[in-house]
Amino acid sequence: MVVLISIFACVSLITLCMCIAKIKNFVDDLSVAARSRRHLLLGNASALLRWVGLEALLVETNGLIDRHNNYAEAHMGHLKQLEATLGSIQEAVIIFSENREIEYANESAKQLFYQGGQLKGQRLESVLRSPSLIEYLSAYEKDPSCQLQQLSLEREGVLLWFEVSCSEVREVTEIDDVSTLLVLHDITRLKQLEEIRRDLVANVSHELRTPITIIKGYTETLLEDNEVLTAEKRARFLGKIDKNTQRLHLLVEDLLILSRLESNSDQVKPSVESMQQLLDEILENYSSRLDEKKQRMVLVFDEQVREFAFDRFRIQQVFDNLIENVFSYAPDFTEMRLEVSYDKAEDSVRCAVVDDGPGMPEKDLPHIFERFYRVDKGRSYEGGGTGLGLSIMKHIVQQHGGIVHAESKLGDGTSIYFSLPYLQTVTSK
Repeated sequence: MVVLISIFACVSLITLCMCIAKIKNFVDDLSVAARSRRHLLLGNASALLRWVGLEALLVETNGLIDRHNNYAEAHMGHLKQLEATLGSIQEAVIIFSENREIEYANESAKQLFYQGGQLKGQRLESVLRSPSLIEYLSAYEKDPSCQLQQLSLEREGVLLWFEVSCSEVREVTEIDDVSTLLVLHDITRLKQLEEIRRDLVANVSHELRTPITIIKGYTETLLEDNEVLTAEKRARFLGKIDKNTQRLHLLVEDLLILSRLESNSDQVKPSVESMQQLLDEILENYSSRLDEKKQRMVLVFDEQVREFAFDRFRIQQVFDNLIENVFSYAPDFTEMRLEVSYDKAEDSVRCAVVDDGPGMPEKDLPHIFERFYRVDKGRSYEGGGTGLGLSIMKHIVQQHGGIVHAESKLGDGTSIYFSLPYLQTVTSK
C-alpha cells in the first residue's frame, strides 16, 4: 500500500513538473510573441492551458498584439505623411532629442546645414555651428515661452536671415520622450528688401533736399527782398526756381516709372517693329542739339537685323536715357555711335551707345546701373540728371529678357551695351 502511494505520488509529481514546464514554455513563447508583435497559437498544450485558465490570457494577448500592430501601422502612416509634408516645405525643420541628438531633418535643413547630407543621429551643435542659434536654443530650454526670434547665419560667405521658433513634440522615438521641433523660416529676401527700402528712402530724401532747399531759399528772398531786387535778379531767381521745379518733376516721374517696372505692374508690350526706323527717328530728334556743338551722332546698323518683336516705346526710352546720359556725363564728346548688330550665337540683337568722352574709372562700372549712383555728382546736378536713367534702362531690358553691361576707361570713352531676344513673333508672357 505504501509502495502504491509512493508510486502515485511520484507520478503526480512528474505530471505536475511536466505541466509546470509546459506552462513555463507557454509563458516564454507568449513573451517572445508579445515582443515580436505576432500571434501565438495554442498548439498541443491547448487542453492544459484551458484547464489552468490560460487560454483567455492567450486570446486577450493576441488581441492586444493585433490592436498594437494596427496602431503601429496607422502611426507609421501618419509619420510618413508628416515626413512627406515637412520634406516638401521650404522652411528648414529639425527635430532633436533632450540630449540634442538629431532625430529628423527635412531636405531644406540638410541643404542649409550639411549640403544635402544625412543629419539624423548627429549632435545638433556639430551641425548648426552658429553661436547665436545655440544661444537661442539654450534660452528656449530655460524659458519655453521664448518664441519667434530673428537670427543671422553665414553660409559660404553669404549672410542669411531666419525667423526661428521652437516647440515640444512627443513620441518621436519612445513613448513619453520629449523632443524639440526647430523651424527656421528664411527671411533673407525680406531683409534685403528692407535694406533696399531704407536706402531708397535715404537716397530720395537726399535727392529731394537739394532742389527743395534751393527753391525755398530763392522764394524767401523774393518774398522778403522783392522791393529792393532788380528786375534782372528777380528773373534770375525765378529761373533757378523753375529749373529746380523741373528737376523735382523729373525725379518724381522717374521714381514712378522705376516703381512700376520693379513691381511688374507696367509690363513691356512687344510688337513686331523696325529697329532701324526707330533709330532713324532718334537721330532726327537729336540732330538740333548736335548741330549746336558741332558734334556727330552716327548709326552703325547690321542689315541682318530685320523687324522683330520689342516694345517700341520702352526701347526708345532706353536709347533716350543712354543718349541723355552721354550729354550729362560727357558733354564735350565729338562722336556718339548707336550700334546695332545680330549675335548669331545668342540669337539676339546687340545694341550699344558708344561715346568718345572722358570715360570713367573701372571701379565705378559695377555700380552705374544702381539707383542714384553718379560717377560725377557735381556734373549730374548741373545737367539736371536724376540718377535713375540707367536703372530704368536696365529694368526695361530685363523685362524684354535681355542683359546690360558697360565698358569704359578714363580718357577712352564709354560703351553701354544691351541685348534683346531676336523674336520674329510676339510671345505671350
